[in-house]
Amino acid sequence: MTAEKPGDNILVIKLGALGDFVQALGPMAAIRRAHKNDHITLLTTKAFTEFAEYCGYFDDIWLDKRPKTTDLAGWANLRKRLISGNFKRVYDLQNNDRTNLYFRLFPKKKRPEWVGIARGASHRNTSKDRSAGHAFFGHVQTLALAGIDDIEIDKLQWVKEDISDFNLKPPYVLMAPGSAPQHMQKRWSYKYYAAVANMLAQKDIQPVILGTEAESDITGKIKELCPQANNLAGKTSLFQIAALAQKAKAAIGNDTGPMHLIAATGCPCIAIFSGYSNKDKHGPLGEKVKILQQENLDDLDVKTVYMELKKLL
Repeated sequence: MTAEKPGDNILVIKLGALGDFVQALGPMAAIRRAHKNDHITLLTTKAFTEFAEYCGYFDDIWLDKRPKTTDLAGWANLRKRLISGNFKRVYDLQNNDRTNLYFRLFPKKKRPEWVGIARGASHRNTSKDRSAGHAFFGHVQTLALAGIDDIEIDKLQWVKEDISDFNLKPPYVLMAPGSAPQHMQKRWSYKYYAAVANMLAQKDIQPVILGTEAESDITGKIKELCPQANNLAGKTSLFQIAALAQKAKAAIGNDTGPMHLIAATGCPCIAIFSGYSNKDKHGPLGEKVKILQQENLDDLDVKTVYMELKKLL
């Protein structure tokens, strides 16, 4: 009996951020299907190691400490590790100046096949259209150069989380009224969210508020103005948010990471964008996503948002 030939070593690079990582899960799944018998390693940052472990697309996960320019020892260690991986091919799903440097850490004679934008890559995407829209579509374009063309948005069906303790009263609508604290201009007023929450409650639809503990000031105020709302701020993991979205009637939220998770599941979504954000590049992707954009979010009235949400319901 002939011994089975060992598979090749494959490296995937994806470092962040949350929305970009979620949109890269579909391409990652396609890479896994294309390399069923190969050993796939993901190089990522600490924030996404749990995602990488949970999804099951990788055989190994390496933590990238992202050495600074002056950290010569850090760069030397990273170079040694990359070379020792004996990779047949690298899929660069980060495609920035940092990972272009990673390409050059490999000696020319030992460089693996490289799928990305780095100068000298074996499968180099030079199209100007690559970065015109969502990173997801750029990945679709780039991976096609390597013969991978069965890429879809990952619906996160592998997420199986217990949400039985959250006192849910179906049907319910998720609300994500926060944003990164340094981008307050991305936030639609909590008063407007509360108004929509009360309209939903009047229709016997439970508003479920999501957010971090740092956003408890606004989530708490929404709860005060709409007592029927279920305030889960600071109580959910990202995976539990995905599980909540799988059973939600719809969702409404700002330009914030959790909306990418929610939209990916197929949950009907209203995403609210200010003029500060580029909806064509950074809007959440999913089967049913409506983006409402206003230069100044104070000018986006409650009636407009509720009528669009009502269409989804």
